[in-house]
Amino acid sequence: MKTKFHKYLTMFRKQKGYTQAQMAEKLEISRSSYTNYETGNRSPDLEGLERISEILDCSLDELFGRARAGVPGLICEETAPYKADLKISHGGTVRRLAIGTQDFRKLRERKAYYVDKTLMIEEFLESWYEVTLITRPRRFGKTLNMSMLAEFLDCTKDSGDVFAGTKISSSYVMQEMNGHPVIFLSFLNVKGERAERMLDQLGSTIREEYKRYYGIINDGTLPDAQRDEFNHIYNSLWPVKDRKEAEGYFVNSITSLCRILESYYGKKVYLLLDEYDTPFISANAKGYYAEVRDILAEMLSASLKGNPALERAVLTGIQRVAKENIFSDLNNLIVCTVKDPEYSECFGFTEEETESLLEYCGVELTDEVRTMYDGYRFGETEVYNPWSVSCYAARKKLEPYWVNTSENSIIKDAFSQRGESFAQNYNELIEKGTTDTEVELLVSYYEEQDDASLWGLLLNAGMVTIREKVEKGIYKLRIPNYEVREAFRELTAFCLKLEEGHISEMLRCLRMETMERFTEQYKRILLKLPSYHDLKNENSYHMMMLGMCAFMYQYYDVKSNRESGLGRSDILIRAKSPKYPHMILEFKYTRDESQNLAELAQEAVDQIKEKKYDAEMTGTVYYIGLAHFGKQAEVKWEKAEKSR
Repeated sequence: MKTKFHKYLTMFRKQKGYTQAQMAEKLEISRSSYTNYETGNRSPDLEGLERISEILDCSLDELFGRARAGVPGLICEETAPYKADLKISHGGTVRRLAIGTQDFRKLRERKAYYVDKTLMIEEFLESWYEVTLITRPRRFGKTLNMSMLAEFLDCTKDSGDVFAGTKISSSYVMQEMNGHPVIFLSFLNVKGERAERMLDQLGSTIREEYKRYYGIINDGTLPDAQRDEFNHIYNSLWPVKDRKEAEGYFVNSITSLCRILESYYGKKVYLLLDEYDTPFISANAKGYYAEVRDILAEMLSASLKGNPALERAVLTGIQRVAKENIFSDLNNLIVCTVKDPEYSECFGFTEEETESLLEYCGVELTDEVRTMYDGYRFGETEVYNPWSVSCYAARKKLEPYWVNTSENSIIKDAFSQRGESFAQNYNELIEKGTTDTEVELLVSYYEEQDDASLWGLLLNAGMVTIREKVEKGIYKLRIPNYEVREAFRELTAFCLKLEEGHISEMLRCLRMETMERFTEQYKRILLKLPSYHDLKNENSYHMMMLGMCAFMYQYYDVKSNRESGLGRSDILIRAKSPKYPHMILEFKYTRDESQNLAELAQEAVDQIKEKKYDAEMTGTVYYIGLAHFGKQAEVKWEKAEKSR
């Protein structure tokens, strides 16, 4: 017969102010045995029940939730809300968000608004795979979800309150709550300008997890050899001058802790590694990859392969590090990329979740919000950027909030190295918002530097998303939303070796019809370009300008080589609002130094009019001719008013 004994046991223990460890000590049983009582995995015998009732000063009836005659019914503790109730203060409504909080317990104890992702726990526990790697972009909830998973599984915690009222609380997997030894490490801050600094951060991160178990391991239960091993590694993880001596302790630290915890608790260990690839990305970006690759690879490989104390492991990161033998020969591994169905709703906000959060904060989910923050696709699930939605809900300003950090240096370096084939797809993406290309998701770019792995990095980093699969290995990629387009503006400026502000000022001059100023800015940009040889033909100028003009997307539709009138215009810029002018740009190029550039620019203007490129436009239209010889340029324009 199923009872609620474990719930009432937990309630009465808390009322007495005892911890699980204190109860285990009073009952003279192991901590893990007592934890199984509160999770419902195991029940004490009659003698144990009587001892518990004495310690907690309650009857057996009360322990099983049965009120005695004449005694009022038991009052259960109030459950923590899934969505925090509105608090009234000073006559107004306070809506509490905990933006940036990555600790699940802290978020729940603050009774902050929580978008419930707890069913990820059920999906993880139901998985058949011993090791799972989930790749997602920065700031899409990886660390919070890993903290949630650790909170749920960890037998040293008492997590009933923080999960009360969540979706997982009605799942059968609640019997697993707080029933397992857990090692939870986040490598989010394991980085540095030098290898020594990064390794210090790595040692500090692992040492903190050792410190969490320090009192338990040294309580006299374990054999002296295991206790000494634990303490020796713990002391060796402090910053040391002899790095070679410390490397051996780094490599074995996680595996040793797994083995010791299994011995202490009598259960195999769950290993959770958040942002596992941050050290690899940092080392590559800062130039010391070769110095630390072996330490990192051997440590992770030892932890995940042939570790007899490991029950299950889950890792999160941006990309798979494939060539360092971390995952080789690991036939029980599943890699869940952004294109895969697993965990598709666990990271990012769905439309329903976004609408509920905004409504809670008194903000409407408009088409403008969708255009700015929606557009990501994980598996078959359409999701919003959670960081940006939360910041918008708090500030009520429709602005870009999402910024990639450490992987940006890799992307920028890669852009400067890629050739014409990548440039063609990139230009198509900037102009049209989509491109069809080969994508490699299972190899990191810095391991295999080709176009496919770079597009894979852009996809994993959240800079592009999949619209559809074209064929095996080929995908139609698109820019998710306006916010990400802003990030591409910076990348385009980087590729051109220009200040982003110079491009923005030039485009503003076009929009505000200050054509003399536009001409000055355009000529200045040409002079700042890094190499004369980048400007080798008419198409060079055309594509350079197209890459910049495409970032007027909020005000204009920008098309290239689009058939209009009696021919194809170079760049056609159609205003979305009648308060802005339309613009048609035609480019000319000469290798003849004696050619009059002003006359050549005027020829371009005349061509626009003769070919009637403005056939479908009404309102104010500018015909702009741009003529070039190397870095020299002349610009001519005419303004026309076309009846509506």
